[in-house]
Amino acid sequence: MRLTRTLALMAAVVAVAACQDKKQEAPAPAAPQAAAPAAGGAPAGDKLVFGHVASMTGNEATFGDSTDKGIKLAVDEANKAGGVKGKQLTVKTLDDQGKPEEAAVAATRLVTQDGATVLLGEVASSRSLAMAPIADSNKVPMITPTSTNPRVTKDGDKTRPYVFRVCFIDPFQGTVMAKFARENLKINNVAVLRDVGNDYSVGLANFFAAKFKDLGGTIVADESYKAGDQDFKAQLTAIKNKKIQAIYVPGYYTDVALIARQARELGIKVPLMGGDGWDSVKLYEIAKGALDGSYFSNHYSSEDPSPVIQGFVKKYKETYGSVPDALAVLGYDAANVAIDAMKRAKDLTGPSIRDAIEQTKGYQAVSGVINLDQDHNAVKSAVVLAIKNNEAHFAATVNP
Repeated sequence: MRLTRTLALMAAVVAVAACQDKKQEAPAPAAPQAAAPAAGGAPAGDKLVFGHVASMTGNEATFGDSTDKGIKLAVDEANKAGGVKGKQLTVKTLDDQGKPEEAAVAATRLVTQDGATVLLGEVASSRSLAMAPIADSNKVPMITPTSTNPRVTKDGDKTRPYVFRVCFIDPFQGTVMAKFARENLKINNVAVLRDVGNDYSVGLANFFAAKFKDLGGTIVADESYKAGDQDFKAQLTAIKNKKIQAIYVPGYYTDVALIARQARELGIKVPLMGGDGWDSVKLYEIAKGALDGSYFSNHYSSEDPSPVIQGFVKKYKETYGSVPDALAVLGYDAANVAIDAMKRAKDLTGPSIRDAIEQTKGYQAVSGVINLDQDHNAVKSAVVLAIKNNEAHFAATVNP
């Protein structure tokens, strides 16, 4: 769920951070400490570290907070059940502030200083792309809960050996909404409004548009903005003058909510449609009802009567006092896929855990049955949610 910095910039940031750490060392000798395990090596001591990189602050802070809660719930349950191979699990979470270069720094520190056995994160594709080379080079398995850009697990034509995900990918997500628009809503003409600085948004817009046209629909306008913009009226005015029946806005919740409010102020009454980047309680707080009648694709619905889903919703509400969003669900699922693989692995080295994750088939997660394909992507269903009375409600399930 974005790529905005080059790997060269990330490498420079890591180098600067390392230099700063050295400058800040105390002159007196430090107390003896256990050395961090070699890359891909078995963890020392009786603790297994899950290194979580997340946007705990910044414009997508709810993403990081929800994911962290899901991961910690899974870890607490595993520890109560005896841990993994006689070892207890602990979660070390570092805030990347929603910045790819900070995600690279955090992943490096978790691997080289904290001895992370597994990396979990990021939510946004741009930040997972920043982390991926670090996971591969250090032979530390990485599972992203919700990064949907195909390139997260692929380096050109090559599958990244240590990088996995437990969510569907954007080609499928774009297809889901295109089919829903054409077949369920009977929509013929759609405008697209994308964040041109966000690979998630650009990629999802492209996949949606291609499938929508394949199904006989017409893209009558394709406008753009950049994350953090406050005024979208020029783009919306251009769209308003077209014969539109819906607007596809595959962005993140803060921008989407503001776009919806300004669209209604301009008299645009057609539904907005989008993807999983909408999923946050903040969406509804900011939109103030402007998204009623709109739709977005997502990974799960809390209204699903499945005993697995309702059991998780109950546990999460008892622990945190709120209904879990999809970020919490997939954080929980990512941690549990890692735990399941570690239990099956012949040992707790990075290569062994990697091999076990790769063999994940038929795993019953909260978000559905997870089968990892040859590109380390989860093959699973998606849901479409309809917004009514400023709340999301289940509308449809779409299978791969």
